[in-house]
Amino acid sequence: MNAPQNAEAPLVVAVPSKGRLQENAAAFFASAGLEFVQGRGARDYRGAIAGLPGAEVAFLSASEIVGQLAAGGAHFGVTGEDLVREQVADADKRLLLLAPLGFGRANVVVAAPQAWIDVRNMADLEDVAASFHIRRGQRMRVATKYVNLTRRFFADHGVGDYRIVESLGATEGAPAAGGAELIVDITTTGATLAANGLKILDNGVILRSQANLVASLGANWSPAVRQTARALLMRIAAAEEARQSREVRARLPGSAQGIVESAGTMFGARPAFGEDADAHRLVVLHAPRSKVAELADWLLAQGADRVSVSALEHVFSAKNALYEALEAAIGP
Repeated sequence: MNAPQNAEAPLVVAVPSKGRLQENAAAFFASAGLEFVQGRGARDYRGAIAGLPGAEVAFLSASEIVGQLAAGGAHFGVTGEDLVREQVADADKRLLLLAPLGFGRANVVVAAPQAWIDVRNMADLEDVAASFHIRRGQRMRVATKYVNLTRRFFADHGVGDYRIVESLGATEGAPAAGGAELIVDITTTGATLAANGLKILDNGVILRSQANLVASLGANWSPAVRQTARALLMRIAAAEEARQSREVRARLPGSAQGIVESAGTMFGARPAFGEDADAHRLVVLHAPRSKVAELADWLLAQGADRVSVSALEHVFSAKNALYEALEAAIGP
């Protein structure tokens, strides 16, 4: 049945359709209380978000997600920054990378044969490329799927004597097979490159990529869609604040006012609530996870008998930094 003509178009969130990226994306949204519902099973490429009416999930390949975002066919998408930078030349004008998601980490790198002992960085590569051209009468070949990133990076480092061989298979095998002299590829640990006799140049990291929540600046941001986006981003921000923080509680022998102020200055901790009614002796702070042990030790030194630390599920705030960033980019 077709939707009514006056029905509001939904907020469209494009996510990977399969593999580890889909699992990680689903887990990320679920941790924010935003569970995907895939209508007729795994082969249905449209879904919804439980408890968030007005939102639709589109299950697409990673490269299709970027295309939909750039064309305005999706409002939000989960995809790697490497694909964004490769496929969209003016990405910063058409897309907004709202938040790194902490998974799908990989680096786009320049790798040369380990046997090239005199080639350690891009300046060395420039010299080798020029010499290669003079000696052989042809340009050095670079096998890659990242054509645009390669061209921009090589131009920035003054390397011009090369030609790109677009890779359709396992890029790391191209030099051994005689198909190229070096490669530009994505890697997580570098182990596969090493196994193929390749090394990453010292300054050859083109991009440190990971999955991002990306917003389309060209999508139709109607009032209804903005309202749904605000609710979605509020939940994501609340989950991320909780993930990065811990609640720290301590009862002090005297007034806690100065202690709270010092904890903020020294450890980046913030009071969880307003002033405590119990003679201002109870301190309840939200602190960065990395500072909790130091903060607890310091509170004990201030006279606390015990310090308790608790994980947080969600921390909702009146200030929605993610939505504010979106609104600043798309306009009020």
